[in-house]
Amino acid sequence: MGSNSMRHVVEAAGGIIYRWKTAENSDRATNNTPEHAQGRPEPRTTHDTRETIDPQILSDASHNVLGHIELCVVHRPKYDDWSWPKGKLDPNESHRHAAVREMGEETGLPVALGPYLGDITYPQSEEGCVQRHTRNLSGTGKHVMYWMAKVISPVDNLRRTHAFGPVHRADEGEIDQMLWLTPVEARKRLTHSTDKDILALFVDRVQEGALDSQPVIIVRHGKAEARKLWKGTDANRPITPRGAAAAFALNAELACFNPIRIATSPWLRCQQTLEHFAWETKSDMVKLDEMTEDAFAINPDAAWESMLSEIDFALERKQGTAICMHRPVIGGMFEHLRELCRPAALGRRLIAKSPYMPTGTAIALFVISTPDGPVIIDIQKVQPLVY
Repeated sequence: MGSNSMRHVVEAAGGIIYRWKTAENSDRATNNTPEHAQGRPEPRTTHDTRETIDPQILSDASHNVLGHIELCVVHRPKYDDWSWPKGKLDPNESHRHAAVREMGEETGLPVALGPYLGDITYPQSEEGCVQRHTRNLSGTGKHVMYWMAKVISPVDNLRRTHAFGPVHRADEGEIDQMLWLTPVEARKRLTHSTDKDILALFVDRVQEGALDSQPVIIVRHGKAEARKLWKGTDANRPITPRGAAAAFALNAELACFNPIRIATSPWLRCQQTLEHFAWETKSDMVKLDEMTEDAFAINPDAAWESMLSEIDFALERKQGTAICMHRPVIGGMFEHLRELCRPAALGRRLIAKSPYMPTGTAIALFVISTPDGPVIIDIQKVQPLVY
């Protein structure tokens, strides 16, 4: 977004934290005090239209789901502005991890990422300005990536702490107030035009049904010992030290999505890729026999039925899932998963040629339930940082 003319770019990340309105959380103002998400009203309506919502339509929020949610905005005394919680990347940190960490530091709320929203770039000299120039940039710029985010329970936060890493609350000199506002109120309160642009993208996602989306994460096992050098059975072929490093680095990235269910092919290299994450989060690993290379070669339909069952389970339980599998199995799953993507062009992110995904990486599918079955509305590539 115009960053080619910049001499230097500062990378940052954040998001829009949302919660369902209830009587218990109707008192929305806080003074730098953590406030955890409450329950949500039932029943609710899932909207699947993809039309962009004009800001004025927000004023009629009583007729759609936007009237039943609240968004978290924070006040920065240094700039005397209201914005979305965000912050700069630490050294050797991904945008995804920084988004979760910074939202936690600035609000005191442990969050998990949802669908991706978008990014903005502006001159860092305009950090506190109402209008920010996003074209013809020069000098030092700031590039910020944003996600949807929802609050997770204290139990889930404690469970994922070892995999994610520490989060330290920001002091009052950085953030001194936090408010929960409806989308209409948030648009009026936000100081910066670019933050309102991100709000528009959030509204678009809501209309897709993103509030009800669940992450189903496909993991390709870490780099394994070469077949021609391995003396044992293929089922017992282990990952290499390089593969183990990628698997370890992947833990912090997976933790950003807070997957509760951990599933895997029972072959050793897949188990080894997720076993440390399972140990850190005190999760059991569910073994899917249909997902081995041999089982897939014999009965690819059974492998797809197993995958579809995991998707349905994630939607029914409202729990994220991570599944580790092999290269040929991933290719077979992608063939089916492309048909679930809306819009269809989204399916192009599921590569059609081998190797489909690099070893030791993941791809997060955000899935919603519709009368016609599960639909994928967002796909995020997850590349661990190995250094």
